[in-house]
Amino acid sequence: MNKYTTVSIPRVLHERIEKLLEGKSGFKSVSDYVTYILREIVEMHETNHSPAPFTSADVAQIRERLKALGYL
Repeated sequence: MNKYTTVSIPRVLHERIEKLLEGKSGFKSVSDYVTYILREIVEMHETNHSPAPFTSADVAQIRERLKALGYL
């Protein structure tokens, strides 16, 4: 069984992340960075012990974090 799966993101978003990472981070790839961001979001959700996967407050917080990172 393969250790990883493939998740597709829009090419435009991939290119924006590449530009964001150019010479500014310790991430080796867009994939490493996206994995880091997703882990952070999942951990945030798990530590809040929310009964639903994402509440409207969660969505708002995620959008704000993504906006601050330049994705939105």
